[in-house]
Amino acid sequence: MIHVFVGPTLPGSEPLLAAPGVRPLPPVRHGDLFDTSIRSGDTALILDGVYHQAPALRHKEILGALDRGVRVIGAASIGALRAAELAPYGMVGVGRIYNDYVRGTIEGDDEVAVGQAPDGDFRALTWPLVNLRHVLRLAQSHEVLDGERADRLLAALRAVYYPQRTWAAVRAVCRREDETAFVAWLAEQLQDDRHFGDLKRADALAAVRTALGGEAVPSSSRRAPAPWSSAYFIRWANAFARTSVDGLELSTQDRLLYQQLFDPEFRTTWAAYLEHRSLHPADGGPGLPLAVRLAQATGGDLPADRVFHPAVDLLDTETVALLLAGETGEDRRAVARYAAALAHERRARRGFTVDAVRDDLTRRLLQRVWQCGELDFDAEASARGLVSGARAVAEAKRLVPGLLQEMSETTERTEAAGATR
Repeated sequence: MIHVFVGPTLPGSEPLLAAPGVRPLPPVRHGDLFDTSIRSGDTALILDGVYHQAPALRHKEILGALDRGVRVIGAASIGALRAAELAPYGMVGVGRIYNDYVRGTIEGDDEVAVGQAPDGDFRALTWPLVNLRHVLRLAQSHEVLDGERADRLLAALRAVYYPQRTWAAVRAVCRREDETAFVAWLAEQLQDDRHFGDLKRADALAAVRTALGGEAVPSSSRRAPAPWSSAYFIRWANAFARTSVDGLELSTQDRLLYQQLFDPEFRTTWAAYLEHRSLHPADGGPGLPLAVRLAQATGGDLPADRVFHPAVDLLDTETVALLLAGETGEDRRAVARYAAALAHERRARRGFTVDAVRDDLTRRLLQRVWQCGELDFDAEASARGLVSGARAVAEAKRLVPGLLQEMSETTERTEAAGATR
């Protein structure tokens, strides 16, 4: 499968995007490459991406996709820039814009940035510098401009902020610079060919053809974490990890948190996970029984959960299977209800965030669920893999709206049943 992240550079009606095996997607953003439907052996073709109106795709997300066997190609827009930056790590670049980035002829995101329609159809409303630069080169080859005038005009056009660099703005700048002959020539070319000078489009089409003609990356077994991996990368991956189960699309992170908070046996599950990680370290080092590792670290005076706090990788199927071993169908349905309750709060209360949930309320709710007092709160949180009481409170806040809703409904049912007796 070829997953094409595209927006202003190519219209959705472009015939190549309807080719068998091509999956057109909106411009790439932070988290999109964690999509579980992008599998080892697939190709991710990055053309367009957001970076102003939403969090941008991080470089390590591309490295993560490459590491799990996805062929990643970049061209035309932000994909060309990222391919130039990550070519030494295996990302493939296509087209003239990519080559210009590699040679250092152009630099920075502003070269390919465009303003786009706000209604979701991703139409480009402005001219990117790479296209203007290309048009000015064509004008020189047609002897409409000389090199000095072209350079002066490019500098003037570059001074216009990219969301304001419309066709009207381009004409105005050219008139101000007394280059009306160039404007007339360009208008004539565009009348004959509406894609005239659109270097981004030409590169994007070349990249789609490259993806269609390329060989799939062979599947590979899971390797030890790459040296560039970090706690931040794992945190991003976990935040976007989702699973489809029982007809429900659920956050894997929420599924785990629900077990940590509500499964009375999760202390045993976490202990088994620590034992597994001790015998099979994520860094590929030698395995040791947990008791031996604990004795080496502390002399055995502390419980293992108070000493070892391994990062949990929710993209690792073995880890997920171990930690969700006690999950039931009702648990998954509860996770879906809790997610819906949180979404309702965000819609109903303008500006609501989980940080607005009171710490003291969350703490009391957890103590009630865990049936523990204040003195035992930290130990209980640690035994459930939540490190500390403070961390447990911070993590649990996103489930509080659902828990309160559930408690309220239970109270109402109890009162209704009592009234009918």
